Amino acid sequence: MSVKTPSKLEKILAAGHQAVTSECGPPRGSDPEVIREKARLIRDHVDVVNITDNQTSVTRMCSLASCFHLKQMGVEPVLQMVTRDRNRIALQGDILGAASMDIHNILCLSGDHQSFGDCATGQNVHDLDSMQLIQTVRLMRDEGKFLGGGDISRPPEMFVGAAANPFAQPHKIRVPRLAKKIAAGVEFIQTQCIYNLDRFEEWLAEARDRGLTEKVYILAGVTPLKSVGMAKYMKNRVPGMDVPDEVVARMAGVPKEKQAEEGVTICVETIQRLKEVPGVAGFHVMAIEWEEKVPEIVERAGLYPRPAMP
Repeated sequence: MSVKTPSKLEKILAAGHQAVTSECGPPRGSDPEVIREKARLIRDHVDVVNITDNQTSVTRMCSLASCFHLKQMGVEPVLQMVTRDRNRIALQGDILGAASMDIHNILCLSGDHQSFGDCATGQNVHDLDSMQLIQTVRLMRDEGKFLGGGDISRPPEMFVGAAANPFAQPHKIRVPRLAKKIAAGVEFIQTQCIYNLDRFEEWLAEARDRGLTEKVYILAGVTPLKSVGMAKYMKNRVPGMDVPDEVVARMAGVPKEKQAEEGVTICVETIQRLKEVPGVAGFHVMAIEWEEKVPEIVERAGLYPRPAMP
């Protein structure tokens, strides 16, 4: 059984275009206009929009409902799904719920530890891990089967994604971990935000040498820095982040009122350099609560207008 309705993202990548994705965080409340307004800011400059799933373990409107609000606007969403909060029954149920709304993209994640969020005493579930979630979606889609062995009457038609972090320690397991996700059935990858371009290109070269870039679409993650304070925070406080000293120094070397502009310029320069690197299939622009900057970044990086797909 194969996917009968390719997602817009899948079509763009299959056609050989470099894709542009972005993401929006749902609100800390039930007003759907919050997520709709974020989508309006970026909809014409990106191909699809990821909706985060209680990111940083902070309780928010659920990703599934937020995706539905975008779908109603004519914006193609990517459903992010973490295994932290649900067992395999709930995960499979939510996958079917997404399919019932004709949501055709999913990003399979483990999720941040609950101690980072607003419910530190909440219990982890992790009945499945992110690789097992990838396998579950592929089983449901390709074979029309539940994990328990039963048949699915209308299998979900999902383009299956996952995250990758080229910078986390130990570096030697980063490419083998990517290979395991590909073996599990992942079809596209969105990476951690890239500031250390040399390290990213080393990771990608190793993946190319192993033939992995021929088996999966890799979207390079970029995040514009708003200030030198943000650069220092991400360098020193965010696990798995690699912000070189020269990037911090560059942000510090401009007046405070110009730092946001400099952060956007660094982001644009990163995209322009990586556009020419073999194995980069597109870009995931994560402008955290700064969606209004996404159009400028995409235009200055030479990625606009976006291709129109049937």
